[in-house]
Amino acid sequence: MAVQASEELTPAQKELYDWLADYIGANHHSPSIRQMMQAMGLRSPAPVQSRLRHLQQKGWITWQEGQARTLQLVGGLLSGIPVLGAVAAGGLVETFDDVQERLDLSPVLETRGLFALTVNGDSMVDSYIADGDVVLMEPVMDPAALRDGTVVSAMVPGSGTTLKHFHRRGSLVVLEAANPAYEPIELQAEQVQVQGRLLAVWRKI
Repeated sequence: MAVQASEELTPAQKELYDWLADYIGANHHSPSIRQMMQAMGLRSPAPVQSRLRHLQQKGWITWQEGQARTLQLVGGLLSGIPVLGAVAAGGLVETFDDVQERLDLSPVLETRGLFALTVNGDSMVDSYIADGDVVLMEPVMDPAALRDGTVVSAMVPGSGTTLKHFHRRGSLVVLEAANPAYEPIELQAEQVQVQGRLLAVWRKI
């Protein structure tokens, strides 16, 4: 069901928005451009991207152009943090029964560009991040400003996206697992694309 936004939509824009609302409500993440094309019966991504730009300009969605998985609905119960994909990592988390305070997540959830990744694997076992957890990540604009040891999601040539501790050693970047069974990944800095730094870990019980 569509929610009231700043400007009215054309029939084509409303068709896409309503489909997005249904899809995100059922799947809890945004669809790909190809999925939108198929749903709208289009053969080219251009009309979909045009509709998305208009939806964003009119205040119905937020979207980083070229990154379909960043799409979020504005307002209503269906908006939320986009899950962009899976990342290799893992670990364990302690639990506590004597919680005295309420946890205010609004400062985290209001972080600009916040995105989420689903954890696959056990390479971060000693950093208390488990297989199946969802990690909330803040985009990294300047990797050179990262503190040594920060947990980051990084794109590694031939391996995809991985979750590791970030270290800089001169011209090299070392991505270190939190599990002694995994060897550190050492690459030239220009070969590593740091996507985000860890803000929080979400675990479903």
